[in-house]
Amino acid sequence: MNRPRWHKSSFSDGGSNCVEVREHVSGADVRDTQHRNDAELTFPAAEWHGFLTQFKHQAL
Repeated sequence: MNRPRWHKSSFSDGGSNCVEVREHVSGADVRDTQHRNDAELTFPAAEWHGFLTQFKHQAL
């Protein structure tokens, strides 16, 4: 199974405080842009959707 490519979060400031996200059918993976070879966090689809929904409501 091919996983989608990593992309920088649209909320990253463009400086050194960035995260990258790789969204896929089963959820999403998140990693630190400066430490790409270190650990990444994996979220199941329901948790990732809940996080995005909550974040969007707070950002308004």
